[in-house]
Amino acid sequence: MDIKQTMENVGQAARAASRETARASTAAKNAALLAMARAIRDGRGALLAANAEDVAEAKANGLDAAMIDRLMLTAQGVESMAQGLEQVAALPDPVGEISDMKRRPSGIQVGKMRVPLGVVGIIYEARPNVTADAAALCLKSGNAAILRGGKEAIRSNQAIAACVRSGLKAAGLPEAAVQVIATTDRAAVGELVAMPQYVDVIVPRGGKGLIERISKEARVPVIKHLDGNCHVYVDAAADADKAMRIVENAKTQRLGTCNTAESLLIARPVAAALLPKLAAMLAGKGIEIRGCAETQQLVPGAKPASEEDYYTEYLAAIISVKVVADVGEAIEHINRYSSAHTEAIVTEDYTNAIRFLREVDSSSVMVNASTRFADGFEYGLGAEIGISTDKFHARGPVGLEGLTSQKWIVLGNGEVRS
Repeated sequence: MDIKQTMENVGQAARAASRETARASTAAKNAALLAMARAIRDGRGALLAANAEDVAEAKANGLDAAMIDRLMLTAQGVESMAQGLEQVAALPDPVGEISDMKRRPSGIQVGKMRVPLGVVGIIYEARPNVTADAAALCLKSGNAAILRGGKEAIRSNQAIAACVRSGLKAAGLPEAAVQVIATTDRAAVGELVAMPQYVDVIVPRGGKGLIERISKEARVPVIKHLDGNCHVYVDAAADADKAMRIVENAKTQRLGTCNTAESLLIARPVAAALLPKLAAMLAGKGIEIRGCAETQQLVPGAKPASEEDYYTEYLAAIISVKVVADVGEAIEHINRYSSAHTEAIVTEDYTNAIRFLREVDSSSVMVNASTRFADGFEYGLGAEIGISTDKFHARGPVGLEGLTSQKWIVLGNGEVRS
């Protein structure tokens, strides 16, 4: 296979399809999404069989437990994919939305119209559900998509791709509106991120190594986050029961996700009373604690935390812990060590809560809630294309609006500039 020519053909087809999806009606896009959902439900057996082959090969190749967890599909997972497509169909269509219209002294009206980005390239590892989520969000936002999943999920992704093509065809939309690359050759990724004539933005979803490679090689804009070193800060004015629930959920509900808490900070005035209880709860869940000197004094089983620990996204049963003086030191620590993904404060002090919201420089900042809520579905986006820790063009969970931009529009009635 000539990878360069193959990707050139894919890019040309995507660019042509993007012009059709940009002008497609909301009804047509929704019809395609609902048809995809039906195809996924009807093809559940084939999807699960394809996924079982991928999982078996992944285990044989020694992939780690977190990767296999992300790769594995269940009957409920298939149903969730179908429901995700239906949820996106039910969301308002952002394309063509006009806002901020103002009449100028000259008589013209000036405003903005929301428009698709064009062609979105998405490169991802492991999670087969990304294929359906990405197809749905790109299509509903009027874009064409080129999807390149990891080799560990090739069978699952191609089975889902068949359902996507079926839905597009049923709605009379071009099948090239969503293309799932069939080759596992890494060279295809290199070509995809270097085609600015065909691709308008790249969204990498996967491990730090993948995202670093994409960021280095890309010749088109990239919407990305490198890792998720998320923090929970338990303030001196925290409600103890809320702190216990939030820390437990943020760290132990699921270990291998980018919105899982990897660091726990606790204010010194409540550390002696509360940290041993939090540590006992975490230890009971099998979590290893690596802490500062004060943490080790209060939690005898804690291991010493290194400087590197405070920077680390573990994606494992480990948490770093530090006792801090107050909300100011907590904010300073977070802004130094965080990956700018998601941070939470547990407090009943309004002033501290507002200060935390204003001064923590991350894409999602929460008060009295688990970091695990940093998710497109939980934010009401229907699904997400990924999380962005950049400050341009989108930040946080990227849904439909994040896959569009705004252009200026002017409405006149024969006005000319003097």
